[in-house]
Amino acid sequence: MATTLHEAGSVTGTSAAGATGVPPITLRTRVSYGSGAIANGIKNAAFTTYLLFFYSQIIGVPAGIVSAAVALTLLVDAVADPLIGRWSDMTRSRWGRRHPFIYGAAFPTAFFFLLAWFPPQGMSDFQMGIWIFATASLTRVSISAFEINTSAMTPELTQDYRERTRLFSLRWWFGYAGTYLFTAICLTTFFAATPEYPRGQLNPAGYPGFAMAGGVTILAAILICGIGTHNRIPYLRQAPVRAEPLKLMGHLREMGSALRNRAFLSIFGFGVLKYSAIGLYSATTLFFLTYLYELGATQVAILTIDSFVAATIAAPLAPVMSAWLGKRTSSMLFAVVGVSIGLTPLFLAYNGWFFAPGDPWLVPTLFAIGALYGAMVAISLINTSSMLADVVEDSALKTGRHEAGIFFSAASFMQQCSTAIGIFLAGRLLVWSDFPAKPAPGTVSDEAIRSLVIHYIPCSIGLWTLGALILLFYPITKAKHEANVAALQAREAEARAVEMDNSALLGPAR
Repeated sequence: MATTLHEAGSVTGTSAAGATGVPPITLRTRVSYGSGAIANGIKNAAFTTYLLFFYSQIIGVPAGIVSAAVALTLLVDAVADPLIGRWSDMTRSRWGRRHPFIYGAAFPTAFFFLLAWFPPQGMSDFQMGIWIFATASLTRVSISAFEINTSAMTPELTQDYRERTRLFSLRWWFGYAGTYLFTAICLTTFFAATPEYPRGQLNPAGYPGFAMAGGVTILAAILICGIGTHNRIPYLRQAPVRAEPLKLMGHLREMGSALRNRAFLSIFGFGVLKYSAIGLYSATTLFFLTYLYELGATQVAILTIDSFVAATIAAPLAPVMSAWLGKRTSSMLFAVVGVSIGLTPLFLAYNGWFFAPGDPWLVPTLFAIGALYGAMVAISLINTSSMLADVVEDSALKTGRHEAGIFFSAASFMQQCSTAIGIFLAGRLLVWSDFPAKPAPGTVSDEAIRSLVIHYIPCSIGLWTLGALILLFYPITKAKHEANVAALQAREAEARAVEMDNSALLGPAR
């Protein structure tokens, strides 16, 4: 029987999430759940790394317009993501409160993603900016409906402190596969070098195939995730039944009381800064690889795989590090140290101390550093995701409501809008560096490249360091989480006992 919450906040009935006799999660379900992250990984790779590059270097739209159009999508996210999360938390259906959104997101996400890469001919730069804004916004809203609800399932699938980190490790591994393996495959196929385009990422003919492959894979990943986790619906926490429907102000008050949680606010602050840094990195890395290191598509593809290697290293290590150092400490430590290592090649190249373009050691060295840096950052990302799942019980103990949808919708908004901020920052760095739009081969000056590097390094390390310091305010330890879970289970057991007593008293006489 699902949990029943009345207006006063008392809990009656039973919770499938906390009840005994729930079957263990099978490997098939785990893999299906994790593989859904491929969809968001592909969207992230395409929108953060290739969208700015495609429209500025291939179509010829000024980088400032492209980055501003993407950044403005955060206004849409600011409204849509909390509504999706709240709507999901309040939904009751035979498919529970998560799966209707998962299935409903599949086709719209794939369609709008495709649309973003096929702009109409003959539009002005301003009109092109509107097109980018519209298609990117629709794609983001659609993927949010999926991503918020799959992430919100995690605290409902398990209450175990370390098991949540394992689930998020699997999810991040598949997410990296979607981001980097997909990119590597596209670089060696759609963007393969030709005599006319030795750097295949500059070939306009490669982008239609890239877009179509991405759309089809996104559709498949979402459907596999929904179908593969469908068997868990009876064991997921259902939406509350209320004596009377809430009015708008009631919804806003409940959302506000949840989002004022100190643990959530510290994760949110860290997330805004770290995802801004990630968006900045993703939007500029192809510029560095193309113009600073002068790499072709095959070499870029090789370096793309280092992030997948990093995720493969991080997935089993993240639960170990969270158990050894704690989730908060490992998230802070690996973020700052990892990024510092990752910035080393740019710092050395700026000062003329790194391998020159064409040197046989250039790509292997970048690969090794990228794998190490990427693994450390991935450990940080996995553990902060797991920390957010632990906030659900911390909040429920105070409010009497399990609102995973609200928290993960806020996290989705934080991630998407901060990534958009990062892309906007990348556009500003390109403007400040006088980087040309749609340049002819060999016309990008060394001065513009060096200016981009020297603007990028302090901006990146500053965002990560400040974010890590904010995470110092996160208060939930393993012991506190286990105490929260025990208190909630005791509260629900008491509520079930009261309901049984009331049923006996009010039942028919025998």
